[in-house]
Amino acid sequence: MLVHELVNRGQSDKTVFGGKHGVTYGELQAKVRQYRDFLYGQGVRPGDRMGLFAKNSPEFVYTYLAVASLRAVVVPLNFLLAAPEIAFIVQDAGMRTLVTMGRLDLDEALAAYGYRERLEQLIIGEFAPRLPAATEELREIGAADEDEVCAIIYTSGTTGRPKGAMLSHRNLISNVLSFTAKLPVGAADTVLCVLPMYHGFAWTCPVLGSLLQGATIVIADTFTKEIVATVRDNAVTIVYAIPAMYAVLINWAEPADFRTVTLFASGGASLPEALLARFKAKFGCNIYEGYGLSEASPAVCFNPPAKTKPGSIGQALPGNEVRVADEQGNDVPVGVCGELLVRGPNVMKGYYNRPAETAAAIVDGWLHTGDVACRDEEGYFFIKDRLKDMIVISGENVYPREVEEVLGAYPAIAEAAVIGIDDRVRGQTVAAALVLREGAALDEKDLRKFLLKNLAAYKVPRVFAAVAALPKNALGKVLKPALRQQAGEIFARGGAKG
Repeated sequence: MLVHELVNRGQSDKTVFGGKHGVTYGELQAKVRQYRDFLYGQGVRPGDRMGLFAKNSPEFVYTYLAVASLRAVVVPLNFLLAAPEIAFIVQDAGMRTLVTMGRLDLDEALAAYGYRERLEQLIIGEFAPRLPAATEELREIGAADEDEVCAIIYTSGTTGRPKGAMLSHRNLISNVLSFTAKLPVGAADTVLCVLPMYHGFAWTCPVLGSLLQGATIVIADTFTKEIVATVRDNAVTIVYAIPAMYAVLINWAEPADFRTVTLFASGGASLPEALLARFKAKFGCNIYEGYGLSEASPAVCFNPPAKTKPGSIGQALPGNEVRVADEQGNDVPVGVCGELLVRGPNVMKGYYNRPAETAAAIVDGWLHTGDVACRDEEGYFFIKDRLKDMIVISGENVYPREVEEVLGAYPAIAEAAVIGIDDRVRGQTVAAALVLREGAALDEKDLRKFLLKNLAAYKVPRVFAAVAALPKNALGKVLKPALRQQAGEIFARGGAKG
């Protein structure tokens, strides 16, 4: 099965996009064909990497599936990224076409990377209202193969710049099949999609999972207090969200608002047990936690509704092999911590144009997640820590070195070290310890203005502290563990909150 073929799973007169959109499966099929013909006319061909920069909308789905049907490769972009971050992905993927809701000013940022290709921006609001009826077939495209790359998902690494995880049709379809086999999702369900569609969690679970089952999707492009009415008024039965959203919903909603919901699913970040207890106490139901990563399409584990364990990411999804190993790759006993490894048809083909990084990430078919975990006697896994320095803010990943590199370009800063500190609402927030150049003073307002030009807003540190020196080892490497241990004192003493 191919990803774009999922449009044929629902009955033609059944609603696929509910609420204010009111689109049927038959209309979805027609729209995908229209978008396919338009993009083909614009020169999109098999193997082309094509950017998609849009908020949650039916148009996002039409574009993604149309690109896939042309055997081209979708590159979904985080719409929170700043121009230099977008430009890096454009040049790294070798894009020539970008579908977007509004024109982006990327010329200067692309020039800085020496990108010489012409990037054509196709504005949805301009071309979508004028699309003619679709043709029945484009014979020039040829038959697609399940092992062809369908999407490239850019995920940042601890070394700074993001890497593109190549996901095939087989990767994505196998993952949605295993995920829906674990969860009670059916054609009668109405599924909320408020998570951003560029994110693997949103695309695989609420979108592809619903299409596979012929269910209805209620699309929300932002998470505001109105989301409670959206759930209530559309009789939503399944909610996918991240822990930070559930923390807010406790305050926004009442039990009657969720009377139709049969399943609350969580991913993107660890679900605190205290939050789970608070949610259950107010609404009388569990939140079922899962775990995944972009390189695994993304779902790896999930708590079965029949038996959930607080603090656990659940059991391996059908078709996935998951184990915990030591540094030599040997399995560790039950209850002992090690690195979580994953193998299965959902594991990416590799990182785009990065053979060395691919070889380091996938060893003998096993994907090394970089997460420390343990398992119990029943095969439930528990994430304990991260081998990497990644910071997770409301489900979004922030990698310290990327932020440190931008901080280092600011004239007043001699050195910078970035860590994550606990945040009750977001899970974590970014904190930066700064060594200033001699005679310089920290102008926080100007620094934030500089950072916002080069980084997405969620990556900009909310807490700064000027320090005399950073803790380092004999080789001059900053000791992040030591910095974390000192964080309470450093940021209480010298921090400024944004």
